Amino acid sequence: MELANRVQTLTPSSTLAITAKAKELKQAGHDVIGLGAGEPDFNTPEYILEAASKAMYDGFTKYTPAGGTPGLKQSIANKMEKDHELRYDLDQIIVTTGAKHALYTLFQVLLNKDDEVIIPAPYWVSYPEQVKLAEGKPVFVNAKEENEFKITPEQLENAITDKTKAVILNSPSNPTGVMYEKEELEALGKICLKHHIFIVSDEIYEKLIYTGTEHFSIAQLSEELKEQTIIINGVSKSHSMTGWRIGYAVGNKQIIKAMTNLASHSTSNPTSISQIAAEAAYNGGNSEIEAMRKAFSERLEKLYQWLTEIPGIKCVKPKGAFYLFPNVKEAVQKNGFDSVDDWVTALLEEEKVALVPGSGFGASDNVRLSYAISLDQLEEASVRIKRFVENHQ
Repeated sequence: MELANRVQTLTPSSTLAITAKAKELKQAGHDVIGLGAGEPDFNTPEYILEAASKAMYDGFTKYTPAGGTPGLKQSIANKMEKDHELRYDLDQIIVTTGAKHALYTLFQVLLNKDDEVIIPAPYWVSYPEQVKLAEGKPVFVNAKEENEFKITPEQLENAITDKTKAVILNSPSNPTGVMYEKEELEALGKICLKHHIFIVSDEIYEKLIYTGTEHFSIAQLSEELKEQTIIINGVSKSHSMTGWRIGYAVGNKQIIKAMTNLASHSTSNPTSISQIAAEAAYNGGNSEIEAMRKAFSERLEKLYQWLTEIPGIKCVKPKGAFYLFPNVKEAVQKNGFDSVDDWVTALLEEEKVALVPGSGFGASDNVRLSYAISLDQLEEASVRIKRFVENHQ
């Protein structure tokens, strides 16, 4: 059977084989430590659970407007004004089935065939695939490790053609955890204004920052940049609500209207109960969220220290999210492996530690480690990785 061309262009996830092998080992009774998690290991805060439970018993179990409930949209608008001094009308907001769905829907309404989207590498694995599904063309710009995995204005300028429609900025970043500073965003923003290209600002990790600074959105810089920026966000990471599947897009009214029309013919609406839960998340307190952030901060400091003490491993210290993205090229070469992917596979087989190879993120010399597991497990994983490296010297 011949499938549609659009799905035949998709690149299989490089993480699938390692994930499948880790599950196989676990089922066989092995003590596998998985460092691939892309979600917080904390439960959703109690006040959010209570709001969802009440909604169910109150009968809030029916269809909602395709673009989200007015109550949740208002909470999002209030949040944008409080956090970023950005004012949006409700028709500039769409609530989606997770932030991934917001991105997918955005590219579907924004891109025509062969429109180009600039994607800094390393990148989140779904960006290029979603662009391709919209018949667009991903254009990768290599964000150098010596520049903390951030693209420069010159790199952006050189990547722009007459087919460029948008650039994706993800800050803090998955997989690197790095952040763009205000001055860096200003320089990139000037180029986007000059060439009239849209900015897709993925800010899903904005609440998980460990540098003592506040997150800054490129849309805050000017009204002109605000109009050209579509902000993508959600409650998955900030409130440990990955399974609730609530994300959103905020921006240009025309684009949001088109996204809402498309959503009405695809998902109908995000889950009614989850929308009540997300509204409670934004209207509630932040003590549980701050506790989670502090726990991640402590884990980052420890894991960074343990990893960078291992010969052949170097790492740009992240400022946000919950990932480390160390360069293991030297360790791989000294250990006698042909590639990072082979090294990762052997590490799993011998020491039962599952990492995600960087090849899936556009950085073949690196690996991604999530510190969304307990400190004890992180320490044990570091011991095993060090032992593996030393045993193969």
